[in-house]
Amino acid sequence: MEILPEKNGPWTIRSWKIIHDSQWLRLTEHGVTQPDGSEGQYGVIQFKNLAIGVLPLDEDGNTWLVGQHRFALNEYSWELPEGGGALDTTPLETAKRELREETGLSASDYHPLCFFFTSNSVTNERAYGFLAWGLQEGEASPEPSEELKLREIPFRELLEDVISGKITDGFTITMVLMAAEKARKGLLPEPAATILKAQID
Repeated sequence: MEILPEKNGPWTIRSWKIIHDSQWLRLTEHGVTQPDGSEGQYGVIQFKNLAIGVLPLDEDGNTWLVGQHRFALNEYSWELPEGGGALDTTPLETAKRELREETGLSASDYHPLCFFFTSNSVTNERAYGFLAWGLQEGEASPEPSEELKLREIPFRELLEDVISGKITDGFTITMVLMAAEKARKGLLPEPAATILKAQID
C-alpha cells in the first residue's frame, strides 16, 4: 500500500482518490502541498492507451486525411490517421493497425517520426508518430464509433493548411511539421526523403 506523504518533484502528495475510472482513462485527484508551501489539489488524467499517428506517403507525394466529428469539441476535424494503442502492444504494431483500419492502406516501410507528451500539465499521455511509405490499397474497417471520410491530398498542400491554421489537430500539426523539417535536414530514409523534399522545395 502506498505510504503518504510522497514527494513528486517540488510537490508533496498528502492524499489521493480516484474520481473516475474506465477502460480508457483514470482521473485521480491529489491533495498536495504546492511548491510555495500552500495546500491545493492536482487532478491527473492517466490514459490507458498510447496515442498513435501515421503520416502515409505515396510515391507522388500524396498523403491521406481522415475526417470525423470529434465529440469532445463538437467540431468536425480533418486529421492524419491516428488512434489509441494498448500499453502492452508496440507503437509500430498499433500504427500499422490504425492505418489499415482507418484508410485501408498498408505500408511496406515505417520510420519513427516523433514522440511527445500531448498535454503534460494534466495528463501522462504519450504520443508516437510514424512516417509510412510503400503503400498498398485495401479496404478500411473503422470502429463502430467512427464515421469517417477520407481525403487524398498532396503533402505540400497539407503543409500549407497546417501553417494557415486550417488544420487544428495537434497530432497532425506535429507530424507534418516534423516530416517537413526532417526532410529539409536530411534526417529521413530514402525514398521518403526525396519524395518529401520534392514537395517542400
